[in-house]
Amino acid sequence: MKRTALALALAASPAFAADPITTETLVDHAEMIRIADSIDAAVDAKDWDLARSYFTDTIDVDFTSLVGGDPATIPADALIAGWSGNLTAEKTSFHLRGNHRIRFDGPDSAVMESHGYAWNRMEAGALPENGGEALWEVWGTYTHGFERGGDGWKVNAMTFTATAERGNPYVRNTPGS
Repeated sequence: MKRTALALALAASPAFAADPITTETLVDHAEMIRIADSIDAAVDAKDWDLARSYFTDTIDVDFTSLVGGDPATIPADALIAGWSGNLTAEKTSFHLRGNHRIRFDGPDSAVMESHGYAWNRMEAGALPENGGEALWEVWGTYTHGFERGGDGWKVNAMTFTATAERGNPYVRNTPGS
């Protein structure tokens, strides 16, 4: 069952109840955590093909806490194009996540919530006319929907709920050259 962005946002709460890890689910837990962490590593390395490989063909996304707008269902290729268009070679990023909690909705469907931190640095932001600060960072909660198919677990939904941010919005909003 595919989760909508709204359902994922509702799941992202302090009361999110994770399922206990059992011998039957240990490998699935480890694989979902590996995938979420690997998305971060691929984005920071700007390995867009690798990042894309962790998603289903379409994905429910909700980044409205950062950028406004509405949750949407989009091709995963469009998500990766957006990330790669903003996180160009001039912009350095660092993503970190932890406190993973996973709940299974069935044998082939799960939701994972984790805390996340992202750091972006772009030297052009340090120029006085661009805000005078080269750094922007954000903290929040990620909620990933997972579905298992013939090629294993893939992310089919992703919500980020920002809880705090600081730094230069120019760095966040401006693609590098």
